[in-house]
Amino acid sequence: MTIMIAVFFILLLINTPIAFVIGLAGTAWFFQHPEYSMNVAAQRVVAQTQSIAFLAVPFFILAGNLMNRTGITRHLISFSRLLTCRMAGGIAQVSVVLSTLMGGISGSAVADASMEARILGPEMIKRGYPRGYAGGVICLTSLITATIPPSLGLILYGFIGNVSIGKLFVAGIVPGILMMSVLMITVSVTAKRGHYDIPSKDVKAPAAREILTELRASIWALIFPLILIVGIRFGFFTPTEAGAFAVVYALIIGVFVYKELTFKSFRAALKDSFIDNGGILLIIALSGIFGFALTDENTPAMLGSLLFGITSNPSILMIFIVLFLVIAGMFIDSNVNTLLLTPIFLPVLIEMGVDPVHFGIIMMTVVTMGCMTPPVGTALYIVCDILDCPVEVYFKQTFPFYAAVIALDLVLIFIPGVVMWLPNLVYS
Repeated sequence: MTIMIAVFFILLLINTPIAFVIGLAGTAWFFQHPEYSMNVAAQRVVAQTQSIAFLAVPFFILAGNLMNRTGITRHLISFSRLLTCRMAGGIAQVSVVLSTLMGGISGSAVADASMEARILGPEMIKRGYPRGYAGGVICLTSLITATIPPSLGLILYGFIGNVSIGKLFVAGIVPGILMMSVLMITVSVTAKRGHYDIPSKDVKAPAAREILTELRASIWALIFPLILIVGIRFGFFTPTEAGAFAVVYALIIGVFVYKELTFKSFRAALKDSFIDNGGILLIIALSGIFGFALTDENTPAMLGSLLFGITSNPSILMIFIVLFLVIAGMFIDSNVNTLLLTPIFLPVLIEMGVDPVHFGIIMMTVVTMGCMTPPVGTALYIVCDILDCPVEVYFKQTFPFYAAVIALDLVLIFIPGVVMWLPNLVYS
């Protein structure tokens, strides 16, 4: 076990791709245990991907890439601008609203952050926002996609933890809306303090007719998460079938409604999806070796005993786990953290009476935040590279948004009804 952990951190420190970090570390454990042949390791790699529920991930990735090329994003930006035209930090507020709306389309925080950095970032800088502030807003607001369905993180969590994906989707709605509200308040306060994009007094509130016009243009994107949730809840399709439905829906909207999906853009969406799915699939497959080693060493039970020894209060224990996830997210990819840590923490918390759906929403929020934190945050480096912003400048400007997200997580921990009342109502 010691050698496996040592190999893991050595490979991590020399910047080895994360899939090979966990795969080679797990392989090192097998060399230490000759009672298991390497055939077992190969079997674990294959077995890790043999799940019908897991098929939802590549489907939703393809659907998200297709929708990004159908004109939906353009309509959502226009709708968001209209809703936020009288707010302090107008274009930054657009980023918050757009992330909330895009969460129901892309399901990926990194995809959302990179898209907004290219579209909204240059305009924010042109309007006088500091580069660090613009990058921070774009990065942290993309965190909303961690809970708004169809979140890819929630699908992975449900797949690994054997938790109802339908319940997770429903449970993510209220926290997602709350996060939008908290971040909009944070943008308003910080924009007023920095005098960023303050609207003039002669800017009028949008008329009902304008809102209805933009709503009509964006309705196909806005009703998509609702269709998924209703379809899964009432048994019209499973989460996997919902992913396949999402692809067909995206094709119909792109070809027949907005008429912007060409054969060229379709091929580009396929290419992006192959790349995205290849990276995720490799991580998931190789995590089977690492997960087998942890299970054989009885790591979940040992960690469970350690955690029980710290406190018997589930809320306090969840705070300790959140702190651990914050640190882990700074160094390890969010998908890897989900795959490796869900089977370790979830059984302990279930034994203490914590609902796995409640923990899933909190875990995926914190784990996804790792994409926005140094030193290895994927979304952070993409956004900073696009905006030509030093990481240290980004981190300094982003601190109020980190504080807002952590404060919301504490509320969700100590008041589980905020997360659970809607899934309890829908699945009663």
